[in-house]
Amino acid sequence: MAKYIIATVDEIPPGGRKIVEVAGRSIGVFNLDGAFFALRNRCPHQGGPLCSGTLSGLITASAPGAYSYSRAGEIVRCPWHGWEFDIRTGQSWCDPTHVRVRSYAVTIEGQQPAASGAILQDGWEHGSYVAETYPVTVEQQHVLVDVPK
Repeated sequence: MAKYIIATVDEIPPGGRKIVEVAGRSIGVFNLDGAFFALRNRCPHQGGPLCSGTLSGLITASAPGAYSYSRAGEIVRCPWHGWEFDIRTGQSWCDPTHVRVRSYAVTIEGQQPAASGAILQDGWEHGSYVAETYPVTVEQQHVLVDVPK
């Protein structure tokens, strides 16, 4: 693994993202309320530019007409076909029974690692696809991504 400086902390404000080329890979780095996460910018469905998609949250319903919206800005939707992935884990939400993308642990230097694992809502299960993620660290106000050589 090698660390690459991709931005200063100020370049990616909370709720923001930056897409960069690192070691021959297109990677999207997201700031979720001061915690940084990195995903491969390639949807596992058909290779679409995943990280340039719309950011949203989860909508659940406990009964018809009783909707709840949570996790605003933590779900990225592929612009090609609308497949959705959890930015924190790479977990798919578009077909939770069959769709998952590979994920990797993310840490920030000098802070406790973010809790891993998807936050499951009533009846939700992990899918069979997971978006590829990369470890992210912050060192002296620089955001670094750790990518295999």
